[in-house]
Amino acid sequence: MNKARKTLLERLFAEHGQALVRFVARIVRSTEDAEDIAQHAYLRLQKLSDEKELDNPRAYLYQIANNLAVDQLRRGKLHMEYVSQQQPAEGETIGDDHADHQSPERVLAARQQLQSIYDAMDSLPLKCRQAFLLHRTRGLSYSEIAQEMNTSVSSVEKYILQALKVCRRRVAREH
Repeated sequence: MNKARKTLLERLFAEHGQALVRFVARIVRSTEDAEDIAQHAYLRLQKLSDEKELDNPRAYLYQIANNLAVDQLRRGKLHMEYVSQQQPAEGETIGDDHADHQSPERVLAARQQLQSIYDAMDSLPLKCRQAFLLHRTRGLSYSEIAQEMNTSVSSVEKYILQALKVCRRRVAREH
């Protein structure tokens, strides 16, 4: 890394380090997680700035941090949904049927399906993934997403529809 890039990253860290952690903490609701995400954002920005000249490094830094935070929320939500599906409902007894749900084969299949969804999400264009995750993890309406992304509601609808199609195709292909 050349000296100018190192100085840029040091300056960004000095000027925006705590503000970035606070920004991420509002998303993930954990200061410890926010600190980890901020650190990963700086590392990604460093890699990105090694490859090309950045017009607005601060904006890139915040976008990277936002994406990492939303990804963490998405993974946490998917994990909790999976775990809750594996728990017996109130009044249900744990019998042979439940034991089948916990079999190593079922667990492996669920992990593979979850990985397929992660891979599908990673393959999406940035705006498509961002719109989908804002809707699914933060519960924003299409109009709120459109406002946050500075785009039209119809574009948001198209982005989310595209994300759903890609995820469904990927999961169906795995079965």
